[in-house]
Amino acid sequence: MAKEKEVQQLSEVTVRFAGDSGDGMQLTGSQFSDTTAFVGNDLNTLPDYPAEIRAPAGTIYGVSGFQLHFSSEDIHTPGDQPDVLVAMNPAALKKNLAEIKKNGIIIVNTDAFDLKNLKLAHYESNPLDDGTLNGYTVFSVPISTLTENALEGTSLSPKEVARCKNFFALGLMYWLYNRPVQNTLDWIQDKFKKHPQFVDANTKALNAGYYFGEMTEAFTTRYDVVSAKLPKGTYRNIAGNEATAYGFLAASVLSGLPLYLGSYPITPATEILQYLSNFKNFGVKTFQAEDEIAGVTSAIGAAFTGNLAITTTSGPGLALKTEAIGLAVMTELPLVIINVQRGGPSTGLPTKTEQADLLQAVVGRNGEAPVAVLAAKTPRDCFYMAIEASRIALKYMTPVILLTDGYIANGSEPWRIPSVDSLPKIDVKFRTEKEGFYPYLRDEFLARPWAIPGTPDLEHRIGGLEKADIYGTVNYDPDNHNKMIHLRAQKIKNIENDIPELEVDGEQQGELLVLGWGGTYGAIKEAVIKAKALGMTVSQAHLQYVNPFPKNTGEVLKRFNKVLIPEINLGQLAKLIKSEYLVDVVQFNVVRGLPFRVSDILEKIKETLGGKNGK
Repeated sequence: MAKEKEVQQLSEVTVRFAGDSGDGMQLTGSQFSDTTAFVGNDLNTLPDYPAEIRAPAGTIYGVSGFQLHFSSEDIHTPGDQPDVLVAMNPAALKKNLAEIKKNGIIIVNTDAFDLKNLKLAHYESNPLDDGTLNGYTVFSVPISTLTENALEGTSLSPKEVARCKNFFALGLMYWLYNRPVQNTLDWIQDKFKKHPQFVDANTKALNAGYYFGEMTEAFTTRYDVVSAKLPKGTYRNIAGNEATAYGFLAASVLSGLPLYLGSYPITPATEILQYLSNFKNFGVKTFQAEDEIAGVTSAIGAAFTGNLAITTTSGPGLALKTEAIGLAVMTELPLVIINVQRGGPSTGLPTKTEQADLLQAVVGRNGEAPVAVLAAKTPRDCFYMAIEASRIALKYMTPVILLTDGYIANGSEPWRIPSVDSLPKIDVKFRTEKEGFYPYLRDEFLARPWAIPGTPDLEHRIGGLEKADIYGTVNYDPDNHNKMIHLRAQKIKNIENDIPELEVDGEQQGELLVLGWGGTYGAIKEAVIKAKALGMTVSQAHLQYVNPFPKNTGEVLKRFNKVLIPEINLGQLAKLIKSEYLVDVVQFNVVRGLPFRVSDILEKIKETLGGKNGK
């Protein structure tokens, strides 16, 4: 009988799974995350994988990783440094070792540490034997061999058996952190229901990993992280792209309009198209176009005909859509463009995160072509900002750009599922009356009427040429052009009267305000919390509306002696803030293709305050 193991209580843990692209690390991390959400922990994740479909096996560039931070308390980031690394080969160890906390746990698949793989990872000697891992708690586990033993007698080929080793590792981690295996067993049953041999094999591998932890003498301690005290409700673990898709689905229901998505696949936005294509039973129409331009122009056509029309892309695709977005500005049709930002320029870093498309979104079109620009701050916030982007587009008859980024699009966190009844309706009014109809006669919001094709007696023309005020005919008059330019700009400016004011978290005035936007929210929040705990006078504000800014933004900024703006770009929000409000700001710009580390922002806060701690 195995000796009973000690159970140690922890408040939080950061785990990183790492291996070859073909080792199933993203699946392993996703399953661990879903189970962790099920047991009630707060969590935040960071998938990290190479841009190549299948990078060379065993190489450092081919390492795929998945980081998960889970806690019994409220958390906002995937963690700065992992407490635990599961390394499926030498390259995974080599790439990640420097980031693991000293005295942290390292679980290695010893079967992969042969001469060939050591050489591919640029190791001159075996790190398991040469003292490289001194200062860490190392568990050497022959994961591949143990998986083969567990699947002995199955009908799987050796290659298929090898592909099950991630489930062994997952089972071991479930045991180590006191997670139930049943959720994953149910997932296996559903995923492979047409292939019973894979159901059997993956089930055996998962259970073998779990019971290895229970039976082996190597592991003397297991850990438990109790449930977080989250508000009551029904929760699920959700990634930003999935939340975005559900947000537009909800907006379709709230507005009573059919949802149309015209898109061209591009990393990291493609999943939105994939998710929405599963909802044909809700009347959702998805079109995978031949290129970016076809995707956005089809959406403009869908908007003209009375749909809630959206298009998805990332930075390079937004550049290609630019002319068509200008067409939507000129025709004044409701269109939502979702830009899931990634590392650039050009093809750049397709699977890495960045915030470098802000200026492209705000001013990146020919002529004076203003659009509303919103930015989601967390994975679950993508749901609500998708609804808000739809509301603004439909109410003001304008294109709206919704910015997310690779980190929050692929990362996940618990989401309390709202009922549709709890969400505000989106009022939509189609013009049907002939009396008094003019295509560009504006309402109190400066929105023109939405008269869809086929409405009797309301035929009118649209297109990219300048329109006559009120009448909508093609017009080249200089004074008319000047008037229309100002009307379109004022319409976007007026949105500031219809959005929440900028809120300050902490002291409402003082020495330092840390101002952010988009996916930097979590890292800034945790850094500010830590700074306050050290006695510093610091507050936080976060922008979700970046064009126009909330009406009170200038007044908020002037209440603080210093304003620090961390961005994963070279200061694009800082440029807009300085231009709009003539406020000097302290920039903090790190562009590594990764989210900010909390510790880095905390150090910048200390530097900015210059020793001015306390009130």
